[in-house]
Amino acid sequence: MQTNTLAIDFGTSNSAAALAWEGGVFRVPVEEGAETLPTAVFFPEGGGSMRIGAKAGAALVAGDEGRYMRALKSVLGVPLFHESRLIEGKRRTLADVVAAFIAELKARAEAATGQRFSRALSGRPVRFHSEDAGKDAQAEVDLRGCYLAAGFDEVEFLAEPEAAAWACAGMGGAEGLGLIVDIGGGTSDFTVFRSEDAGRIKVLASHGIRLGGTDFDRAISMAQAMPLLGLGSELRREMGAGLLPVPRAPFGDLATWAKIPFLYTPETRRMAADLVKFAVEPERLERFATVLELELGHELAFAVERGKITANGGAAGEIAMGFITPGLAAGVTAEEMGAALGVAREALREAMGETLALAGVGAGEVARVILVGGSSLMGLVGEEAEALCPGAAQLRSEAFTAVVDGLALAARG
Repeated sequence: MQTNTLAIDFGTSNSAAALAWEGGVFRVPVEEGAETLPTAVFFPEGGGSMRIGAKAGAALVAGDEGRYMRALKSVLGVPLFHESRLIEGKRRTLADVVAAFIAELKARAEAATGQRFSRALSGRPVRFHSEDAGKDAQAEVDLRGCYLAAGFDEVEFLAEPEAAAWACAGMGGAEGLGLIVDIGGGTSDFTVFRSEDAGRIKVLASHGIRLGGTDFDRAISMAQAMPLLGLGSELRREMGAGLLPVPRAPFGDLATWAKIPFLYTPETRRMAADLVKFAVEPERLERFATVLELELGHELAFAVERGKITANGGAAGEIAMGFITPGLAAGVTAEEMGAALGVAREALREAMGETLALAGVGAGEVARVILVGGSSLMGLVGEEAEALCPGAAQLRSEAFTAVVDGLALAARG
């Protein structure tokens, strides 16, 4: 089947590409032996070709000198996306980086299929920014610009949970209403739909909030890991009596995937040295200074993610931080993770309820809840969906490819 349209799911954590093919979907092998790749890039120190996906992560793990970046989707729509910065010897914007990433996806798809793609159908969250309509609109403008800069002549967008509904229309017998619960790396999206003939769907309502797996990581990091680096401790005043709390902002940035690379500056390192100088417990702040000096922020973020996954499985997790100080670790029990994610749980519950209200349906009318996205594997997601729709069958789609499959099917029409 010849088509000039490539379906692309450009995600916060993972990306994929596909096209409709011989009555089904062909997922492009965007990595050797894989149908998805991490949305991550690595720029080697002193120049050299940008590495993406697994190769970017491998460079970080190997300790190669350079700049690693992840969760780039989360800065669409904000001024930071267009700020020019010196990244390993060359001035770049994050818009340039995202465009280069998408261009590589396009090139790999064309190499794998022997076709040229001039048009893209891209997924997008229902809301990039749930609290700011201006940023939300700008985010789509930013992403469109990246697709055009990557070599596409035209790009259209489809809400990610609606794309997932295309892929999941027949799941669970296709009788009655379905609710898509799509929890990704940066956003949570929901669609109420009804399956129709010939695999088509009717969307009754869609809703979304800016909350995802990277926010789960951030909350756990702030609650469990950052106190070992000095969060919550106190500082002596330079002049006068009394103590001051250590500022939260730099720890919040260190716990946020997209902001980590921008902490490695002379200014933040001087700030960390000042914190150590006046700290009541200097050994904790010295660990924070070490993270900045040795650029260990991403190693810490991965350690938090691993601890989260273990605790989500029911076992006691651990945030292993021995790369900062030998033997350093923070525990993560299921109870501690639950406490850290209490606000997130409440937000998900409210958003799912709002989606049903927008659709004008009651919870009892939902026949099936379909969980989509890597972060839907978190236990709290299924628990809240079941509490909202106790009579519905709960089904799991292909967590990482349902959106791109649906985009390919929608592109076919």
